[in-house]
Amino acid sequence: MSDAGQWCLIESDPVRNLVTYLFEAKFLVKLKSLTIDLNYSSFYKGVFTELIRAFNVQGTQVEEVWSLDDQTLEELKPVYGLIFLFKWQGGNDSSRLHPEADLSVDENVYFAKQVINNACATQAILSILLNCPTIDLGAELDNFKDFTRLFDPYDKGLAITNSELIRGVHNSFARSDPFFLDQTDQSSSEKEDIFHFISYVPVQGALYELDGLSNGPVNLGPCTGDNWLEKVRPVIQERMSRYTSAEIRFNLLALIKNREDVYRTRIGEIDERMRHASNTNNSSELMQLSEERDQLLQRIEMEKVKFKRYERENSLRKHNFIQFIYNIIRILAERGELQARIEYARKEMSKRIKDRAEKKKGESGSKN
Repeated sequence: MSDAGQWCLIESDPVRNLVTYLFEAKFLVKLKSLTIDLNYSSFYKGVFTELIRAFNVQGTQVEEVWSLDDQTLEELKPVYGLIFLFKWQGGNDSSRLHPEADLSVDENVYFAKQVINNACATQAILSILLNCPTIDLGAELDNFKDFTRLFDPYDKGLAITNSELIRGVHNSFARSDPFFLDQTDQSSSEKEDIFHFISYVPVQGALYELDGLSNGPVNLGPCTGDNWLEKVRPVIQERMSRYTSAEIRFNLLALIKNREDVYRTRIGEIDERMRHASNTNNSSELMQLSEERDQLLQRIEMEKVKFKRYERENSLRKHNFIQFIYNIIRILAERGELQARIEYARKEMSKRIKDRAEKKKGESGSKN
């Protein structure tokens, strides 16, 4: 795989990592002026929703899937595709988990090899967008899909890498720190866990697993637009079962139709039913429909608030916090509290490293 080059790493949250370190390590006792939402679960859905909007794709958003039960999935419909985040355990081809699956490249499936580091999240999103004909891609992404449609998977990956639109949107979520940390440095004996994104999407009557590190799209069998979520459930559950019980760092996201659009469509349907009920003097039905309409309007307002929160969180992620950190350290030094905080943080970090080593030792023992 190519070097990261001009692609930043967006699969981490510098704001969350910074504040988590400062508070969990008790480097600070209290900072009343800091008001940052530390909702871990909102990170991916907020970033991915804004990223898709930056592609000029219309009428979609990303939501987290908390459960694979029928009720949860029904509330999210229509679902265009799923994105699964998991800890990468080595090896470059996840298709080996499906030895009996069809790996032949179907011309109806847009599959691109991942040829550059740091791009798996964006590529997982594109795997759904470029395989769903009902999504309004916008002029630029639609032209890109049409231009690269007949490319082989590797050349499609190169085209994604070299697309100014895709690379520019991806890199717009980079943090603006004046220091560059080499994400590819593997010299440390304590390597960070690596996470990977793959997609599940129905295409032309078949369910596909699309992983840019695989040799090809994995055909998981026939499905319909109505039952593909039922078909994908055991596949994801089987993937999760391959990890030890101590590993809980999974994330499942759904690319769905914009909720405000869905609610406004339902309001239009209710308005039509209310007119009919009014003509027939059905007061009880009118009252029930009016309550449903009010609930949908409330949900629309909640969606607007949520999107404003996404914008704020993403602006914080892109903000340069170096001056903020510098002033915290300076104030602690002036108060004579800095050295004690450093010593405490060192002890906490030593404890974390020890706990992490024991956890990995236990995981290795359970595999054997």
